[in-house]
Amino acid sequence: MTESNKLSKGLVQVYTGNGKGKTTASLGLVFRALGHGLRIHVMQFMKGQTTYGELETAKIFADRLTIEQVGTPKFIKAGQQTAADRELAQSAFARAQMLVASGDYDLVVLDELNCAIDFNLVELEAVKELIRSKPAHTELVITGRNVHPDIIELADLVTEMREIKHYFNAGQAARVGIES
Repeated sequence: MTESNKLSKGLVQVYTGNGKGKTTASLGLVFRALGHGLRIHVMQFMKGQTTYGELETAKIFADRLTIEQVGTPKFIKAGQQTAADRELAQSAFARAQMLVASGDYDLVVLDELNCAIDFNLVELEAVKELIRSKPAHTELVITGRNVHPDIIELADLVTEMREIKHYFNAGQAARVGIES
């Protein structure tokens, strides 16, 4: 990538918790970064290859934004992960390591990486090394439930989304343009 990096200092942000909004918060940051001309790569672990609205938006900003879904087309549930799920997640994480190390991106979002760690699909030690070795100008965002305490310790910002009330519990189905 030829454009120079615009951040003088990149930090590590974590969005976690059992509430809705972790991916949404990271995409809000992506939207803000786009407005300032930053180059962004989003890697979505464990998203089930669903057609999310952000994938369509990424096409509009294809010169500065890449959103990549990795893994199988199905959602992975705790205790039901397979060797294939692990292999795909580890391969994707190896690619994420290369993307971060390249220094080509000002912002890298590793969406649902906390879940991939929690499900033993990606090694915690490898993620910790990624955080420690990222280029100084790269902002790194890691999302997902059940963040490991070691990741909290290494992060500069940790935000917990806590469910207080959710309309899914009242029978409201996911809506196109809001949940997808």
